[in-house]
Amino acid sequence: MLTHDSAQRGVSLIELAVALTIMALLMASGLPSFSSWIQSGKIRTTAESIQNGLQLARAQAVARNTLVSFYLTDTATAACALSATGTNWVVSLDDPSGACNAATSDVTAPRIIQMRSAAEGSRNVELAAAVAGTPVSTISFNGAGRVTPIPAAPITIALTNTTGGACALNPAAPPTIPPTPSGPMRCLNVIVSTGGQVRMCDTALPATDPRGC
Repeated sequence: MLTHDSAQRGVSLIELAVALTIMALLMASGLPSFSSWIQSGKIRTTAESIQNGLQLARAQAVARNTLVSFYLTDTATAACALSATGTNWVVSLDDPSGACNAATSDVTAPRIIQMRSAAEGSRNVELAAAVAGTPVSTISFNGAGRVTPIPAAPITIALTNTTGGACALNPAAPPTIPPTPSGPMRCLNVIVSTGGQVRMCDTALPATDPRGC
């Protein structure tokens, strides 16, 4: 026979309420960090996609020994237009304006090799592609894998997410006036050198770091 001292005790209502309150507080405190991580992840997803698209265009140009271009577009529909701030991209042999939703084809213009819509997991990401401050929407590679025409400077595709917050700043960067606050977003750049090499870098890291810009 079990005695009163050895009998199994249950959880009181007060103990359950305290445990639930602690769990709620822990979840609430971690929610902002989790949200920032999700939004930063969207930047990385888009940056990796663009890097892959550029590498595909370069590889196809070498394999085909002909000009292949990477295009940024405002939409992925039949109404698409080239845009230096577009987060959709198309790799093709011809200008895909007005036909970004065309089927992949080596015969019918715009002879699309591959395309990607921004709706594929990259909403909220903002993009700006430029060469020395001049916007660009098209990056073309020749049969040698080099950018053509040769740009005056490396092409920079900057990716941010203001919905998630400001970019995290490089602590070694010179201060600005007024001071720019460092945010939670790990913003990234995709750089295309004048020779055609493609790399992704983190703007919050110094240039001396292999991962930095």
